[in-house]
Amino acid sequence: MLLVALRRAGWPLVVADLAALAAAALVARPMHRLITLRDDPYARWIRSPGLFVSVVLTAGAVDVLVLALLVPTEPGSGDLAAKAVAVAAAAIIRSLAYRTILFRVIRREQDEPANRPPPEGAFRLSMVVPAYCEADRIAATVSRIRAELATVVDPADLEVVVADDGSDDGTADVAEAAGADVVVRLEHNRGKGAALREGVRAASGRTVVFTDADLAYAPSQVGGLLVAVESGYDMVVGSRRHKGSHDVVHAGRLRQAGGRLVNLATHALLLGQYRDTQCGLKGFRSDVARALFEATTIDGFAFDVELFHLAERWRLTLAEVPVQVEHSERTTVRALHDGLAMLGNLVLIRQRARRGAYPVDAGLSAPGSVSADG
Repeated sequence: MLLVALRRAGWPLVVADLAALAAAALVARPMHRLITLRDDPYARWIRSPGLFVSVVLTAGAVDVLVLALLVPTEPGSGDLAAKAVAVAAAAIIRSLAYRTILFRVIRREQDEPANRPPPEGAFRLSMVVPAYCEADRIAATVSRIRAELATVVDPADLEVVVADDGSDDGTADVAEAAGADVVVRLEHNRGKGAALREGVRAASGRTVVFTDADLAYAPSQVGGLLVAVESGYDMVVGSRRHKGSHDVVHAGRLRQAGGRLVNLATHALLLGQYRDTQCGLKGFRSDVARALFEATTIDGFAFDVELFHLAERWRLTLAEVPVQVEHSERTTVRALHDGLAMLGNLVLIRQRARRGAYPVDAGLSAPGSVSADG
């Protein structure tokens, strides 16, 4: 509207558009900081005057160029339609520019291990296994974890936690009989995210790793995650699309396609462009694990994406490691139903982020603890 008013007052096109863009930028920055973006990681470019100005100038140049090509000769005639096209073009450029900038910022922050003292814990490692109706194989799972990790961790320094997600087949009882150190029982089936939240809460290890009951990722691979966490990374995630990864048994085409679609959808929420957010093998410092899972709100499969979002928000360090995959024949994933639920949960996470509903930081008391204001 300012552009139209200035044009009708006789201002030249470029001068009028630049004045309108400058006014919009002056209003946009404080409004974004105070209302729209709050403590969202997407707002980091808003906090930096240099980045903000560079993005605004780039988008503004596109706006002026498109407007100059489309605007009619007579001032005020069709200006609004031409301006709408110019604004849309500038918005695309602005979005691509700040995502590119933030991608570099996020990955630079994540790539260097944090220099913080080790967390407290009664064990060196806690393995948390979420389980739902796994009575027929949970005993073998517990035994295999202990056997394969015996060469990685002193058996006395390993804790196995089974989180029974409301099973009705005696999974919890079988896990206890098989020698699980801790068995957490959820009263009702709530989802993998909910089971892990309770399992992590009950874990006592200095490093916490979770893996699925089907052991699609051999327990022997946990050693790589443990070393990375102990070297200073807050969060270490397995990646099936890492250049060093390979499958022992290939997944079905539908499952592979579903995984790729999920990763594409997460790009609307996450800034780091991770190779694989849904891998079922992830490790954490114990204090970071507790903070992350206490802050999560998603009970279903999208909890992984929520973890990544919180890691970006809190500027946690993160490493991706290759994994060897042994796909199980049995799965609780229902491709269409769970895919739609995942998309709905991604929208919820984005809405909560924009409302500032997540904690500002991880609440770590150790020196070098991360903060969203950094």
